[in-house]
Amino acid sequence: MEIYKLVFSPIEVNTYILANRNGECTIIDCGCYDRNEFSKLVDFIESKKLKPVLLLNTHCHLDHIFGNGFVKEKYNLSPFSNELEEHNRRNAVNHADIFGLLMDKPPEPAGYISDKQVIVFGETTLLALHVPGHTAGSIAFYSESDRCVFTGDALFAGSIGRTDLPGGNFETLITSIRTKLITLPGETVVYSGHGPETTIATEMNTNQYLT
Repeated sequence: MEIYKLVFSPIEVNTYILANRNGECTIIDCGCYDRNEFSKLVDFIESKKLKPVLLLNTHCHLDHIFGNGFVKEKYNLSPFSNELEEHNRRNAVNHADIFGLLMDKPPEPAGYISDKQVIVFGETTLLALHVPGHTAGSIAFYSESDRCVFTGDALFAGSIGRTDLPGGNFETLITSIRTKLITLPGETVVYSGHGPETTIATEMNTNQYLT
């Protein structure tokens, strides 16, 4: 699996494109905010000769779903997320207004993802891990074969997600990280919703919230 990262929007969210050898790709957390960023995404996908077949959300805070409507329009793909994220999705337009940003009403989900659900596209398999705490329905996507996990805003390099927004809870997040993420093999690369990559071993040994 090839992993590509594009950074979008004023909030600088990481959008990941996972591509397998047959050219199919999954988009995780499409954060494209405006037409220029939509074009950047399309140009990148076309330059790699990829075919988007799946749109996933780790959670539905506005910055992680800015581009869902565009992906629905361009590629006829509706997003998949955890059902507990419906509150965030339905209120995303109002949340954007609070930040002085504009967005259209995000599309309805194609379906819901539950804990330990296996997601397959082409030859690639992802395991969904429910990691509440940043939001109630936060999901991480783990690829055992590629030794990586996409954690959304649950776990960052040297930090963790904020827990002061609706649905957030510090103790719940720490428990999620300790039981669902830190238990993964140490060499697992962590691709988070913002900032650089890290590894499970690095965070286990140096993250101030976990040591």
